[in-house]
Order: sequence, then structure tokens, then C-alpha cells
Amino acid sequence: MHFNSLVQGTLVKRYKRFLADVELNSGELVVAHCPNTGAMTGCAEPGWRVWLSPSNNPKRKLAYTWELAQTDNNDWIGINTQNANKLVSEALTKGVITELLGYQTVQAEVKFGEENSRVDFLLAGNDKPNCYLEVKSVTLALDEKGFFPDAKTERGRKHLRELASIAQQGQRAVLLFCVQHTGIQSVSIAKHIDEKYAQEWERAKEAGVEVFCYSTNINNQQATLAHSLPFI
Repeated sequence: MHFNSLVQGTLVKRYKRFLADVELNSGELVVAHCPNTGAMTGCAEPGWRVWLSPSNNPKRKLAYTWELAQTDNNDWIGINTQNANKLVSEALTKGVITELLGYQTVQAEVKFGEENSRVDFLLAGNDKPNCYLEVKSVTLALDEKGFFPDAKTERGRKHLRELASIAQQGQRAVLLFCVQHTGIQSVSIAKHIDEKYAQEWERAKEAGVEVFCYSTNINNQQATLAHSLPFI
């Protein structure tokens, strides 16, 4: 996934969940859209270098979208959670995710389940059971360990229930953690943040839901899904 003409600046602050004040290298202070609904713990420190994508759409209220941040340790973080699905879609096309090879078709945003949900990807074909794939972006890092979620998430718990139901019906259900933080070397469920999510994950695992974790190579030119990481 390539980034087009990102603009560099320095983060002043993130606030109201969807807004970030950024001082561009030119000295101009702008308000950027923050496409991340999570707590963003350890991802939004004032003074960090950040990269914004500009928009030429005159109808947009905010001309910039916050895409990347770089920590004091020079680790890259993908701020835009929507990019996780783009990274996984590209990786599926290129055969990067070895655990999900051999399917003929890939559909995005398919309605499924009993709780009015949409699965990120539905993989089908070659006389295999359908594979329902849910993607989650991981950016919370503690001592090179990644954790999900970074805030309590009823929506995330609903997705686990839906995946568990699919697995119990004999279809394949997969939870894929797309790690958009280059300093993370493993992924775990953040029981200390959302105990109910951890409990729901245990039920999903017992039902047969699979989990895979993949790192991302990131710089201010492009991002690509890279290699498997351990799930602990």
C-alpha cells in the first residue's frame, strides 16, 4: 500500500477522539482528522513526528488525515485503522498470509451472523468451507508486546460471538491481528483493559475460531503486511 505525498509535521495534541493539532514543517498549525476510535495509548505523544495525507476535496471540513506517527525509538505506527483492511486485502491478493492460501474468491464487507454484523472478508472456493475473516488493528505496545483491544469494545465482543457461531456451524472463522506498530514482536489479548473481551475470546477459541498475527513494514512511502508474529 503506497502513500501519496504525505506531509510531515509534529504532533501538538490529539483530542475529541477524531481531531489532532499538528504543526507542519512549514510552521503552519493545522487540524487533522484522526481516523482511530481507540484510546491510542502510546501512539499520540506530543512532540512526535507525524505524517498526514492531504485532500483536495473542497467539501471536506478538514484538509488532512493523520496516517503515521514515529516514536522516539524510531518505531513506526499506522494511525489510520482503516488501512488495516487495505493491508490485509493486498496481502491476500499476493499470497502473503500463508494460512489463508487456496481460496478462489475474496469478498469484502459481507453481511453475516445473527447480530447484524459485517465480516471484513469472506474467502470461498476450491471445495473448502467458507472462511470468515475479521481484521483488527493492533498498536498498543508494552515492552515489544502488542495488546488488543486498547479500550473496552462491545463491538469487538460482538464480532467474537459472530465468529464463534460461524465456527460452530462448520465454517472457518479467523481473527487476524494486523500489527501497525513496528516495535511489536508478539500479540496478546488485553485482559487488563477489557476482561469481558478476554472472556469472549476464550469462548470463541473453544468454538474453533483461529487467530493469526502479522507484522507490518511501515515507512512514509508505503506499508505492507510482512510476516507472522506469535500470539501469546
